[in-house]
Amino acid sequence: MKWRLRVMMLFEFAIWGAWYVTVGTWLGQTLHFSGKEIGAIAGTTAIGAMISPLFVGLLADRLFDTRRVLVILHIVGAVLLVVAAQQTSFGVLYAALLAYSLCYMPTLALTTSLAMRHINDPQEEFGAIRVFGTIGWIIMGLVVGAWGVEATASPLHLAAGLSLAMAGYCFTLPPTPPLARDQRFSIRTVLPLESLHLLRDRSMAVFALASFLICIPLQFYYAFTNLFLNEIGVVNAAGKMTGGQMSEILCMLLIPWFFRRLGVKYMLAVGMLAWVVRYAMFAFGGTGELMWMLWLGIILHGICFDFFFVVGQIYIDREAPTALRAATQGLITFLTYGLGMFVGSWLSGVAVDTYARTNAQGVVTHDWHGIWMLAGGCAAVVLVLFVLLFKDRKVKAGNPAAVAT
Repeated sequence: MKWRLRVMMLFEFAIWGAWYVTVGTWLGQTLHFSGKEIGAIAGTTAIGAMISPLFVGLLADRLFDTRRVLVILHIVGAVLLVVAAQQTSFGVLYAALLAYSLCYMPTLALTTSLAMRHINDPQEEFGAIRVFGTIGWIIMGLVVGAWGVEATASPLHLAAGLSLAMAGYCFTLPPTPPLARDQRFSIRTVLPLESLHLLRDRSMAVFALASFLICIPLQFYYAFTNLFLNEIGVVNAAGKMTGGQMSEILCMLLIPWFFRRLGVKYMLAVGMLAWVVRYAMFAFGGTGELMWMLWLGIILHGICFDFFFVVGQIYIDREAPTALRAATQGLITFLTYGLGMFVGSWLSGVAVDTYARTNAQGVVTHDWHGIWMLAGGCAAVVLVLFVLLFKDRKVKAGNPAAVAT
């Protein structure tokens, strides 16, 4: 059973990793879209993340077997990816990828909930299953980079093929019928409204605000790093970017060790500091002798992601009442992958357009130093505010062991 779930996660994240990393390069270098347009398309997944709780709560929890929902969403998603790959105008392409994101983003929660239903101890077993999603992302980055198709629509076709393969594979998964079919439906069951009162606590409110704000500069990385690396002449940029996911796996293993030594507050702070350092490396790095700075910026992804997002999930699990843990996790997901990345998509697009330059041959390039310094400056402000305002109540109460729970 565990291996069946691992393969499910590998397919699930291979789909996303196949197209999302390089789509900005295709849009910018081949279709000549503006920074705002590239940012808007990168933000379609954020809109999907904001709306996906409605899909999960209504379809899988109350109406249909999770497998059937996954099959339908991935088949429709494959069709939409093929449609998107044929487009050259912003309006139709944006509509196609927005519709696709509304299909795909709910499947992230659906695969997680399906896996949780079929293992005995999620806290101990889920990590070894979820890590195969990261492996799937890495494999696709290596494939696309080696294939040399980062500036083409081929990654969208690859993702469409993987979506169809995932839909077929879902038929092999165990039955997962809805658990709340007989319960009365209300909007409070699908939206994390009941967890809002937890924000009255200062530390939780500061954490929620920092989570939202740090995702704004974060989207600079997701939307424009591949375009940046290709524009400055880095070979096999997509393949090199998988170094970030490789470091993510290593950092995941080190989280318990750091927990015992740093605690929640300073692990979260180190995660945000890593974003500042990463953007400084991008701002001052380059090809040739300065390539090591770009490599360091990429490899820092493990600390950037794990030390903030994974540790943040652990913090919520520790602080929220048992009955509100799922709802609070949903609220933070809405603020980060949804609202934060949506705002970040818009702001990063504006920044890229502001720093765009057209040479005598009419080729558009960018002042990437200015772009990355802006992103790093935003991350630095969030870091300072968080360190000054956040207090870990467990540490204050003199219970150091509690931070590792």
